[in-house]
Amino acid sequence: MSNKIDIKHLEVGKPKEWAAGVPAVLSAFGNIVNKAGVVEGGKLLSQLNQIKGFDCPGCAWPDPLAKRATFEFCENGAKAVADEATTERVTADFFARNSIAQLKQQSDRWLNEQGRLVEPMILNPGASHYVAISWDKALDLIAKQLQELDSANQAAFYTSGRTSNEAAFLYQLFVRQFGTNNLPDCSNMCHESSGVGLGETIGVGKGTVSLEDLEQAEAIFIFGQNPGSNHPRMLSSLQAAKRQGAKIVAINPLDETGLKRFKNPQEVSGVIGQGTALRDLYLPIKINGDVAFLKGLCKELIERDEQGQGVLDKHFIEQYCYGYEAFKHDILSTSWLDIEQHSGLSRRQIHQAADIACQSHKTICCWAMGMTQHKNAVANIQLMTNFLMLQGNLGKAGAGVCPVRGHSNVQGDRTMGIWEKPSASLLDALEAHYQFTVPREHGFDAVETVRAMQEGKVKVFFAMGGNFYRAMPDHSATEPALAQCKLSVQVSTKLNRSHLYTGKMALILPALGRTEIDRQHSGIQTVTVENSMGVVQTSHGKIPPASSKLKSEITIVAELARRVLPHSKVDWLAMRDDYRLIRDGIAKVISGFENFNQRIEQLGEFVLPNAVRDKRQFNTSTQKANFVVHAINDTQLPAGQLLMMTIRSHDQFNTTVYTDNDRYRGIHGSRKVLFANEEDIAELGFKVGEEVNIQSHWPNDVLTVRQVRGFTLVPYNIPRGNTAAYYPETNDLIPLGSVADKSNTPAYKSVVISLQSSQKVK
Repeated sequence: MSNKIDIKHLEVGKPKEWAAGVPAVLSAFGNIVNKAGVVEGGKLLSQLNQIKGFDCPGCAWPDPLAKRATFEFCENGAKAVADEATTERVTADFFARNSIAQLKQQSDRWLNEQGRLVEPMILNPGASHYVAISWDKALDLIAKQLQELDSANQAAFYTSGRTSNEAAFLYQLFVRQFGTNNLPDCSNMCHESSGVGLGETIGVGKGTVSLEDLEQAEAIFIFGQNPGSNHPRMLSSLQAAKRQGAKIVAINPLDETGLKRFKNPQEVSGVIGQGTALRDLYLPIKINGDVAFLKGLCKELIERDEQGQGVLDKHFIEQYCYGYEAFKHDILSTSWLDIEQHSGLSRRQIHQAADIACQSHKTICCWAMGMTQHKNAVANIQLMTNFLMLQGNLGKAGAGVCPVRGHSNVQGDRTMGIWEKPSASLLDALEAHYQFTVPREHGFDAVETVRAMQEGKVKVFFAMGGNFYRAMPDHSATEPALAQCKLSVQVSTKLNRSHLYTGKMALILPALGRTEIDRQHSGIQTVTVENSMGVVQTSHGKIPPASSKLKSEITIVAELARRVLPHSKVDWLAMRDDYRLIRDGIAKVISGFENFNQRIEQLGEFVLPNAVRDKRQFNTSTQKANFVVHAINDTQLPAGQLLMMTIRSHDQFNTTVYTDNDRYRGIHGSRKVLFANEEDIAELGFKVGEEVNIQSHWPNDVLTVRQVRGFTLVPYNIPRGNTAAYYPETNDLIPLGSVADKSNTPAYKSVVISLQSSQKVK
């Protein structure tokens, strides 16, 4: 591959061979100083992820229990903090100068760079500009629209994973007392497949490991994840595991920088030395070849055990598992030809992975959205779990499942009841404690919400944070669906594209950020979050709010609930004034939160119970860990077609784009690139650096052509027949109906495409 390509504003260099180090430090401090200033920025970084500080508004990677490093943050955490603490402001004057039509022409990055939203705004029916509105009038308007609905099910209430436990609990309490379970959330678009897959196999929809387990593991298999960009602090844990002798296997179509070598910026060797080599084995799997690989890996283990090598934990299988014989029969009857063809890996490569598994007595599987956003995503999760079950790697130290979440409190929101399919036990507890009749009918998830809007079943859409429009696939469906709503409401900190694609009437309600002091009538408030490993910890804002007109998410919910439900027995305003009262309610309703206030006041954090981790208890339909049989999906495509997956850049957090660069992959100046194997580029008759249009192909699609234009072909080390492009720029290629079985998660990682030269179109 060429070392450097210059095309228009795009510069393509060689991918980096190591992550973090001095460049990460310079990037972190440069971002915070440029956006928040030296004094406030330094204050924020010194308190980030500390016990008496505030939780990072970025990813959900856990902090060490009790003892923290002096600098307990990563480059991306610093970017997220700088982004929220920016001194730039979006005022009513800004909206007076910029019409909706003008704002739609701007990039996602430009919208985000305009700064913090500082006052409530309304877009009246037929208007071209947002105008200011008072809080009272905005909340009265929402209440009126909700009360005029024929049914509570005509409203949907979305939640972002940055919402605190307290805000999430109060939000779902209000929504359910209003009368609906329409609580779609960002989990529907990312780790829903993990929850479904794990729930069926082991009875817990969360991870079963701690940071200590990760550092004690003897083998770590990392599937479909790019921790160097999306969860950089994970690299420190992997480094600690390596120093204890762990073997790390990376399974991914792209050989990501963060799993090659890590230069820890808090160590001398990370500044002037070579750093730590992380992966011991890299497996360049085909996109969505994971089921085939996992069946091959399990086949190796079972065959070795059949040969008398004592590979399997037969005691664990006999005592704790169900369905092994059917699973074994399916695995042994799967041919190596199918395994190799559909995984893109050789038997020798799978043999090497099996060697590492067999030498380990404590194995962990980690994964992210590279596993959860395929049609057969649930199968991916279940086969990973079954692989661990073969050797008894559940419910013991140094072993287990580790889904790595994105948003900082996406796991906590689900624990608090943000779910369209609530458990009967949660509903029973809510009904008993708050004394109202809870709705029992399942609500709409994110994809179902768009469909319900299309059909006129949802008329009011309320979003607690996030960027729903931009995150969803198929804008040709999502845009007109939202436009049919009578009202859409966005509770937000920054400007994003969801403020531009709205209902007939739209409101922007500006909220406090995680970094800001939250002062209510009873004093400065504390909130809590739950990280990826089930640890609940406190968060205390540290800087003055960006505007005196900002309200906390809890205040917004409480004051709206008081208007919508005037006869409710719940004292909404008391909980607005004192968040400890919300935690008292959580302690009565949510298992594991007993004595909530006392525990966080004494310790600042605590670990939630986990039946699998703590007791080897599997709360499944069989009361055991279930082996599940899954067929290999066909990865073969017709000539001229490729399989594309969406990815994030290093300068991006979900839909928030900080710059147009991707330092680790060598991209500078543009996000409209398509990474492809250089041999595929030549075979299809294109040239490196050529600008192409990308068209996707779906059976029975309602649209004749789904196309995005003007993407530059960049050669990359990716398996033949596979490509990658940035999310969300390619979301329009994915129809609303392309979802994972059972979880209904959009299949962003499995997009069949063909290419056409932009020049020929012109």
